[in-house]
Amino acid sequence: MRNISDLTQAIPLFKCLGSDMRVAILQLLSEKGPMQMGAIAESLGITAGSLSLHVKMLAECGLINIRFETGKHGLQRICSIVDEKILIDLESTGNSKNFYETEIGVGLYSDYEVYPTCGISTSDHLIGEADDPRFFSSPERINAGILWFTTGHVEYIIPNFLEEKQLPLELLISFEIASEAPGTMEDWPSDIQFTINNIPVCVWTSPGDFGKNPGIYNPPWWDSHWNQYGLLKFLSVNETGTYIDGVKKSDVSLEDLNISVGTSIRLKMAVAESSAHPGGLTLYGSSFGNYPQDIKMRMQYKVSE
Repeated sequence: MRNISDLTQAIPLFKCLGSDMRVAILQLLSEKGPMQMGAIAESLGITAGSLSLHVKMLAECGLINIRFETGKHGLQRICSIVDEKILIDLESTGNSKNFYETEIGVGLYSDYEVYPTCGISTSDHLIGEADDPRFFSSPERINAGILWFTTGHVEYIIPNFLEEKQLPLELLISFEIASEAPGTMEDWPSDIQFTINNIPVCVWTSPGDFGKNPGIYNPPWWDSHWNQYGLLKFLSVNETGTYIDGVKKSDVSLEDLNISVGTSIRLKMAVAESSAHPGGLTLYGSSFGNYPQDIKMRMQYKVSE
């Protein structure tokens, strides 16, 4: 999912979607899955040259991914959808003065306990060896762009920059995440537990460990049989409960988390061996996967009288 909170930065996206043909291309890819360029042109009844212009704009806006495959007639371009959902958050744009944002690298966890299969890597190299939890304590982890484990947890300290008379209204955290299978597996569910300040706020079931297509931001040396990309998820907690992508998951509210000036905010992501689907966890940073971000956080607040 793509979250849009700044409408001015989204103008190129809106212009791109202002074409019936480009919308038709997205609808076709959504229905059929990845398609070769020739098949798209044939389905829509347009020339290859006309299609190339539309595909170029869609790719530049990050709406589709293009990969090359060797076919009978040389290299073929295969197009696929990047974002299945786009969320336009008008509320946050209307309250732009009353929030702060920050971003945390996936390797900047404050606590961990992980079990193989597991690993952690920078954009240049694996840190230590795969399937050895000891390397999660390496000082190199601050540069990590991806980490994965089968069961266990990682916990992050989220900066609390609230000042006197600022009362929290909504905590929004976004991240790219997937399951962790041996190799990759599109159908590999995993129950991932999210805990904030030692309070379990919700469980989200990741559908799989995705590897059909290479991640857009993966470094060239990254093996095609390894984890490729995840789903961009939005975890939010407000006065009415806890939500994933706007869908309510529990009644745990912001008040239950006891967040105020000077208190800590600790986010834990965990997979329990006892869960119904202990399918592991892969967390992607800005140098891996399909989204150029690490763990983003936004705190919206109001100012008391």
